[in-house]
Amino acid sequence: MRTRVLGGAGLLIGGVAWLQAAQAPPPATAERALVDQYCVGCHNDRRKTGGLSLEGTGLDNIPAHADTWEKVIRKLRSGAMPPEGMPRPAPPASAALVASLEATLDAAYAKAPNPGRTETFHRLNRTEYRNAIHDLLDLDVDVTSLLPADDVSYGFDNIAGVLGVSPVLLDRYTTAAQKISRMAVGSPAIPATADTFRVASDLPQDDHVEGLPFGTRGGLLVPYTFPLDAQYAFRVKIARDYTDSLAPFYEEHQVEVSIDGVRAQLFTVTPVAGRGARGRGDVDAGFEVRVGVTAGPHQVGVAFLKKTSALTEGQRLAPLRPAIGAGGDTRYQPYLGSVTISGPFDATGSGDTPSRRRIFICKPDQDSGLRTQGSGQGAAGPRAEPCARQILSTLARRAYRRPVTDADLQLLLDFYREGAGVGSERSGARPEEPRKRSEPSGVEGPPRVNVGGGGFQSGIELALRRLLISPAFLLRVEHDAANIAPTTAYRISDIELASRLSFFLWSTIPDDQLIDLAARGRLKDPAVLAQQVRRMLADRRSQALVSNFAGQWLYLRNLPAFRPDEELFPDFDDGLRQAFRQETELFFDSILHENRPALELLSANYTFVNERLARHYGIPNVYGSQFRRVALADNGRGGLLGQGSILAVTSYPTRTSPVVRGKWVLENLLGMPPPQPPPNVPALQENSEHTAALSVRERLEQHRSNPGCASCHKIMDPLGFALENFDAVGRWRDRGEDGAPIDASGALIDGTKLDGPATLRQALLRRPDDFVRTVTEKLLIYALGRGVEYYDEPAIRSIARDAGGAKSSLSGLIMGIVRSAPFQMRRT
Repeated sequence: MRTRVLGGAGLLIGGVAWLQAAQAPPPATAERALVDQYCVGCHNDRRKTGGLSLEGTGLDNIPAHADTWEKVIRKLRSGAMPPEGMPRPAPPASAALVASLEATLDAAYAKAPNPGRTETFHRLNRTEYRNAIHDLLDLDVDVTSLLPADDVSYGFDNIAGVLGVSPVLLDRYTTAAQKISRMAVGSPAIPATADTFRVASDLPQDDHVEGLPFGTRGGLLVPYTFPLDAQYAFRVKIARDYTDSLAPFYEEHQVEVSIDGVRAQLFTVTPVAGRGARGRGDVDAGFEVRVGVTAGPHQVGVAFLKKTSALTEGQRLAPLRPAIGAGGDTRYQPYLGSVTISGPFDATGSGDTPSRRRIFICKPDQDSGLRTQGSGQGAAGPRAEPCARQILSTLARRAYRRPVTDADLQLLLDFYREGAGVGSERSGARPEEPRKRSEPSGVEGPPRVNVGGGGFQSGIELALRRLLISPAFLLRVEHDAANIAPTTAYRISDIELASRLSFFLWSTIPDDQLIDLAARGRLKDPAVLAQQVRRMLADRRSQALVSNFAGQWLYLRNLPAFRPDEELFPDFDDGLRQAFRQETELFFDSILHENRPALELLSANYTFVNERLARHYGIPNVYGSQFRRVALADNGRGGLLGQGSILAVTSYPTRTSPVVRGKWVLENLLGMPPPQPPPNVPALQENSEHTAALSVRERLEQHRSNPGCASCHKIMDPLGFALENFDAVGRWRDRGEDGAPIDASGALIDGTKLDGPATLRQALLRRPDDFVRTVTEKLLIYALGRGVEYYDEPAIRSIARDAGGAKSSLSGLIMGIVRSAPFQMRRT
C-alpha cells in the first residue's frame, strides 16, 4: 500500500482513502457534494462572501474557472476555510479535494501553458544599473548619489510594472552618464569634488577592523576610485556627540591615514579630560594631508594605532558604553567620525586604470596615437576611426546585450566625431541633419549633446556618454513576435532569454559567453542552458541572489533602519547590526551554493557567527571578528526563525511585535498573506503612565475583541507569540518587557499547539510542500520581474515537484524556473 504526501495539510493519506472506490459516486459528484455542503452556504450568488461565489462554478470544467479554483486551493491549504466555528470536512476529504483540483488544473496547463506576459519595457533598477556599469566599464560607482531609490512591488524592486521612466529620472541618468563616462576614460575635465564617508555613531571602534593594517583599532576602510593621477586631500574628523562634545580621554592617541595599507600620514589626538570639551574644534584641526595618488581603485584606511588594553585609573572610572547616546558620549577614547576625500588637484594624466584598459582595447595609428599622459587626448585623424569603431562596437554589444547593428554603430560614431572634433561629413550626414537612431519603437532618444572637440579620447567619452543614456542600455526590451495571433504563447528569442537569465542570477548584463551562445541560437538547447545555469551559479556574480533576492525576501535590507531604543537595549550597536545581516547572508549562501535542501532554511541546526554575535546568542568559545559555521545545541535558535536579523526587522524599537512576526511567517514562509485590514482599524493601544501596564498579549486580546480585527489576528498572533522568547534584538529571554514570564503558547487554525520557537518550527516542517512552493513563488516573481497570477500556479507546482518536492534544493528550484514556460515564453 503506497503512501502519498498531499498538499499543505501535511497529512499522510494512505491507500484507504476517504472515498471507497466500490461505494463512491463519480469524482465530480463527490467533489460537488463536498463544495455544496461546506462552501456554497457562504460563497453563493446571493451572499458572495469575500467576493466569491461557487454556486454556478461547474466542477465538470475546472480549467474554465481556474482563477476561482486556485483561490479555493489556497484557502483550503492554509486551513482558512471553512472559517473557525463552521462545519469542516474531514482532513482527508479536504486534502483529496485539493489534490484532485490541482491535478486537473496542472493537466490542462501542460496541454496549453499560459506563460503570462512581462512588460515590453523593463527599466534597469538601481542595483542592476550599478552592476551593469561595473561589468561594462570595470568601474564602481555610488548609485545612491546618482539615482533615486526604486519603487517596490510584490516585495521586490525589480518589478517592471513600477519601474517607470520620468523626465526627472532621465535627467538624472544624463547627469550620471556624464560623470561615469568622464571617470571611465579619465577625462582631464573632471572637476575637484569632496566625498565624505561617515562612521555610524554606534559602531564599536575598540578592536581591529578587517582590512585595515594590523596594530590598529577602529576606523574606516573606504574602497575609492580616484579618477586621475593627481593630488588628493584627506580630512579626518574625530567623532562628537549631538551636543558637539568629545568623549573624555586621558592620553594621546594617534590616527593613521593609509593608502593600500601604506601609511600616508600620522596625526596625534591630544587628551580631552572631563566633560568640558564642548565645541573644541581644535582637537582635529589640521588633520588634513595631501597625497599624490595614481588613478584607479584604491583602499583608503583611517584608523587609530592600537594601545594597550589595560585601562588607566581615569578610564576605569568612566562608563564603558560604546556608543553616542541621548545622554552624551560616554566612551573613554576617541573614535573616528568621518573622513573626507577631495580632489583631483594638479592632475598629471589619466593613468592606467582598469576602466581605461577595458575601454581602450586598441590604439590609433602612431601618427595620431592615444597619449596616456598630459591631457590624454591624442589626435583623431582618419586612421583613428577604425579603432573607435572597434571600441564602440565592443562596448555597445555588451551594453545592449545583443549583436550591434550598423545603425547602432553609426549613431555612436557620430557622437565620437563630434567629441573628437572630426566632423560629420564622413558619415554622409551634415551636422544640422537629424541623426539616424536605433531605438526601441515608441521610446524617444536622448537630446543631442554638444561637447567641444578635443581628440580621440574626448570622442570616445562623448560616444560612451551617449551609449549610457540609450534606451537600449537602460531598458530591457522584449518585442512581440511577428505574425502571431493575440493571446498566443510563444518562445522568446535566445537574446531575450540571455538577458532574463543574467538579470535573474547575476542582477547584471550577460557576459560575452552568454551573448555568443544566444547569437548562435544555442541557448535554447536544454543541455546548453543547464550548463550555463551551473556556470553562472558558480560565478561570484551569483552573490546577487544573496544580496538582492534574499535581502528583499527576508527583509534584510530593512536592517540599517532598525534602531532599537538605546535605553532599553544599551548593548546594541552597528557592529551587531552588521553581524545580523552577515549571518543570514552566509547562511543563505551556504544552502544555495552547497546544494542543500531549501527546507534547511527552516530546519538547520547550525549558523554562522563571529565573537560579537556568538556572545549575543550565548554561544561559548567563539573568538575573533571572522565568521565561522557553528553547531547549535539550542533547538529554538536553528534556522531563519532564530536569527537576529529576522527577529529585529519584525520588531519595534521598544518591544517585540507578535503581529508583525506572525504576518512575516505567513507571507514569507507559508505564502499565505493575511487579508488587508478593514479601514479605520484602531492601532494597538500602548501602555502609558495613565493606564494600567498590560502585556503585549493582554493588549492584543483587547484588540481582537473588535470583530473586524479578530479574523486576521487569530491567524497571525499565535505564530508571533511562539517567538516571544526572543526580544526585539533577537536575544533569548524568559521574561517580557513587563517583567512577567513569557507566555509563548498558542494554537494554529488546524489545532496544532505551540509553546515556543521549537514547536513553531516543527509545525512548519510538517507542511514542507507549502514552504517549498513559497520559495518557488518568490524566486519566480524575482526572476520574471512581475507578480504571479492564478495561471502561474500550475507552473509553480510543477517546478517544485520536478525539483524534488520537500527535498528540493535552492539550486534545483532555480534550474526548474529557468526551464519553465513562464521564464522561456511570453504571451502576445
